[in-house]
Amino acid sequence: MMLTPVTLSELPDLLARFDRNLAADPSPLVPMARQVLARIGATMQYTPDEALTLSQDRRHQEQAVALVESFGMGVLWEPPTGGYTWDGQVMRVEMEPSVIVHDVAHLQVCAPERRTALDFGLGAGPETGLRGEADAAMTVFGAEREMEEALASLLGILWEVELDQPAICAFAEQNWLEGVDTPQARSHYLKILGHLHRFGLVDDAGHPTRALREQDDATFLSPLVTPLAA
Repeated sequence: MMLTPVTLSELPDLLARFDRNLAADPSPLVPMARQVLARIGATMQYTPDEALTLSQDRRHQEQAVALVESFGMGVLWEPPTGGYTWDGQVMRVEMEPSVIVHDVAHLQVCAPERRTALDFGLGAGPETGLRGEADAAMTVFGAEREMEEALASLLGILWEVELDQPAICAFAEQNWLEGVDTPQARSHYLKILGHLHRFGLVDDAGHPTRALREQDDATFLSPLVTPLAA
């Protein structure tokens, strides 16, 4: 859910301010991070409307489903309100293309033992119908769950860029532009992008790879919840 509404006409200024904020950081990750931001911003040309609503384009949905299948995930053409978004074998794909791509990213960033868990062991997603059952299967909680969601969020957005889809809509909707002038927004973006890069989920230019995380939660997630993690 977008905390502060953003419109298409506001994006150029917000992105420019975020870029200036990033440029002020001494991290060696900054040049790549700014390139990534520029690529996300360039998808403004594909936005469906001023309100930055997620695409409903059938072609985008078909591209997203092809990405699902390319990772060996099964597909069921029905809405997740009838069950789970991901039941461990099959993704229900009658939903926005951005959400489908986001769940592919979840497959990549989750622990190996959770790839076949209901909704990746993170509890019910917004689209899941059998919420009680999905929540009962949750094994990641609190700040670690939030960090995994952030990793999947940014990685999914980067996949949307690769597919020439309006990634900027998800970037805004998932609050990456919240507080663009603050050190907190800058450090969070750099931390999440840096973690994806460190574990090979994005390459040196910030493009998503087809890697799947192999580390357990203690190794992969715990460092992200400490204030000084980078």
